[in-house]
Amino acid sequence: MRVGSADTIRAGFRDAIPLALAVGAFGISYGVLARAAGMGAIAPLVMSLTTFGGSAQFAAAGVLGAGGGAAAAILAAVLLNARYGPIGLTIAPSLRGNVFKRFVQAQMVVDESWAVASRGDGTFDRARLVGAGLAIYVFWFAGTLLGVLGGDFIGDPKSIGLDAALSALFLALLAGQLRSRRAIVAAIAGGTIALALIPVARPGVPIIAAVAGCLAGWRGSGVDRVSPQIDSHEDGPS
Repeated sequence: MRVGSADTIRAGFRDAIPLALAVGAFGISYGVLARAAGMGAIAPLVMSLTTFGGSAQFAAAGVLGAGGGAAAAILAAVLLNARYGPIGLTIAPSLRGNVFKRFVQAQMVVDESWAVASRGDGTFDRARLVGAGLAIYVFWFAGTLLGVLGGDFIGDPKSIGLDAALSALFLALLAGQLRSRRAIVAAIAGGTIALALIPVARPGVPIIAAVAGCLAGWRGSGVDRVSPQIDSHEDGPS
């Protein structure tokens, strides 16, 4: 079973390049921070290859850099990546194949690839998802590598604005999803919940709680529950 048309995969890769550039800049910041936190050169690279979760990796490096233990670092990372639970539920109907093939495809699901693959009607193009995910993966690892190897030359990421890359990236993702009144209500609700909890909750908790804002977009939506159509250029389930 092919994942999808090579042209569609390339289109997903190409369309994700603007987002991937921001991800690469964020990766440089992570590489610098990880080295400063005492993670060495190899561990950050392995983590970027296997974890592929920027915010979670940043949280883990931050906890270790502040003197926290491995358990606290893992907990912070898990809390931040818990948002992939609801994201996974939305993308799962679009994946095809046996358990192993679906598992492999799911590794390309990150915030950016999810946004690029979205058709805007609650369904997703899995070929575009794979292409976009590959672009983000390559730039994320390349950025981490540059940060780890060139940290001494780069210095403080804040001095060249790399600390703002993540915020700019997520604002760009959000803007592309605000296509209906329901989506706007969900975004406002989620943002309000997160802002209210940031001063009092542990890192990661505001992000998870903000998912409740998505209920405003899901409630009463019939189109979101429609099974995705298989593109004519893709093979059927195997």
